[in-house]
Amino acid sequence: MTHYFISDLHLQTSHPKMTEGFLQLLTRLQGAESLYILGDFFEVWIGDDYDDPMVSSIKSGLKQLSESGTSVYLMHGNRDFLLGNTFAEQAGATLMDEGTVITIGNQQALLMHGDSLCTLDTAYMQMRAMFRNPEWQAQILAQPIPARLALAANIRSESQSGQQMKSDDIMDVTPDEVVKVMDEAGVNLLIHGHTHRPAVHKDNGRTRMVLGDWSDEHGWLIRWDAGSEPVLEQFAL
Repeated sequence: MTHYFISDLHLQTSHPKMTEGFLQLLTRLQGAESLYILGDFFEVWIGDDYDDPMVSSIKSGLKQLSESGTSVYLMHGNRDFLLGNTFAEQAGATLMDEGTVITIGNQQALLMHGDSLCTLDTAYMQMRAMFRNPEWQAQILAQPIPARLALAANIRSESQSGQQMKSDDIMDVTPDEVVKVMDEAGVNLLIHGHTHRPAVHKDNGRTRMVLGDWSDEHGWLIRWDAGSEPVLEQFAL
């Protein structure tokens, strides 16, 4: 059976072609064993109580895939950390924790969004800790939708400004942290996204596969057939 992995779609109403491409991908995945979405599925997520035609179409597409027999898994990213159980249930998906180990065939893999690996970016790591704090999240979700939309726009603007001041090395994963998490998990394969630097890195018996971000022209996925090695692929939308 075939398993698929995607991340960093950053779906948003201003880029309908990406949403259309994602929905077309779902039809092609009919019959797959599983689909893993490893964070930043949406450009922003302000709570499961928000809905619009784009969100409804995505939930419907995922639900159809799930009902056809494909297991769908969702992991939080740094943009959609407020995704909750209500959305997951409506989409026929299961929420996964960061750092989940799965087994396909006789091989194990550690799945992560990847932002927690960027430990040299201390300012971001502090912000990430706040975003992942349940009390902070509850305070945000208690606000009316217009206030949450405004907050999300402000956070996004500050994030873009901050990135312009940072070096590429700071915004990439820290090699020592990669070794640490893989050794702690007892695996030699790590799959993640976040950095938007698609590649397959091999070092000292360890393999790190990095998913790319989507655009209006193309998407990225990892296809893994049981009994074979996983393959990183770019495809046209």
